[in-house]
Amino acid sequence: MTAKAKVTRFRAYQLGNPGSSFSYFDGSDFTLIEARLTDTNKLTVSDELRLCGLATISTLHITSWDQDHCVPSQLAQIIENLKPRRIEYPGYDPKTDSGKQCLKIIEDHKRLKSITATSVVRITPDYINSLDKAKDYGYRDVLYHPRSIDPDSSNNNSTSKQFRTGSFNVLSLGDVSSQIASGLRTYRSVKHEVDIMILAHHGAANGFTTSAFIKHPKPTIAIATADYQNQFEHPKQEIRDLLYKNDVRLFTTKTGDVVAFSTGTHVGHYRIVNLKAGSTEISSSYDFQSKKLSFLSQFLDNIRAKVSRSNKGPKG
Repeated sequence: MTAKAKVTRFRAYQLGNPGSSFSYFDGSDFTLIEARLTDTNKLTVSDELRLCGLATISTLHITSWDQDHCVPSQLAQIIENLKPRRIEYPGYDPKTDSGKQCLKIIEDHKRLKSITATSVVRITPDYINSLDKAKDYGYRDVLYHPRSIDPDSSNNNSTSKQFRTGSFNVLSLGDVSSQIASGLRTYRSVKHEVDIMILAHHGAANGFTTSAFIKHPKPTIAIATADYQNQFEHPKQEIRDLLYKNDVRLFTTKTGDVVAFSTGTHVGHYRIVNLKAGSTEISSSYDFQSKKLSFLSQFLDNIRAKVSRSNKGPKG
C-alpha cells in the first residue's frame, strides 16, 4: 500500500463550558465526536463543515453518556439540524437521568431509521468482536474499547477509537481510566500510528496518562479540552510535565479552537494551529509529518517484514 492523497481536517472546539467536542474529516466523511453543540461551538462547527464543502455530518460518535460528552437537548439539535447518516453510541447502560434521556432520543430516532436512512450502532463488546481484525497502516478506523463492560465504572466502558481514514491519524480515548491503559498500549496500531492523541478524561490525572503509556503511542500532538475559566484545571500540571518529558507537544482549547489540516499533496504532511477565541486569527502554527507517510514511504519489502512481525490487534 502507498500513501493516499486525502484532504484531512481535525478540530477541537471551544465549548464555553466544561466538556469536549471534536471533528475529523477525511476528504469525504465528516465525523462529529461527542454530542455537544453549545452557543460557542455551534457556529464553528458550521464553519468547519463549510470549509469541508458540507452542510451535514456523516457520523456522530459519542464516547460516554456523561454530560460533558452528551447533553440531551444538544444531541436532539445535532440529529435534527446536522442530520448524521450514522450514530455510534456507548455500549453500556447509562445510570444518570441525562444519559437515559440521551439513550431514549437515540432509540426514538432509530425507530425512524427507514425514514432517515440513518445507521445507528451501539458500540458494545459484541459489536467490536464482530468486526474484522484491523490491518496495519490502513485507511480504516479502529475500535479498541470497550472489550468488556465494567458494571462498577462507566469510565471504563467509554469508547476508544482511532480515526485513520485520512492522511493523519487521531486517537480518541473518551474517559477511559488506568485499568484500560496496559491493554490498549499493546496494540500495534496504537504503538506506531498515532499522530494526534485526545487526552483521556480531558487531561485529568486519573492514572491513565502516564509515562509508561505515553512511551508506547508516542503521539506527536496531545489535545486537551478546557474552557477559558478552566474549572477543573485540565490538563493537570503533572500531565503537562510528562508530555514535555516525552517530547509530545500539547495544545488546549483554553484560548481558542485547535485545528489540524493536511497540506501540500495531502498524503501525510499537516499543519496544526491554535486559533484565538471567537476568531479565525492564528496564535501559533506548526508543521508535522504523519507516521503513516513515514511508514508507507519505505521499501515494500521492509513494510511486509514489519507487518508480519505482529498480527495481534483490535478490530477495525
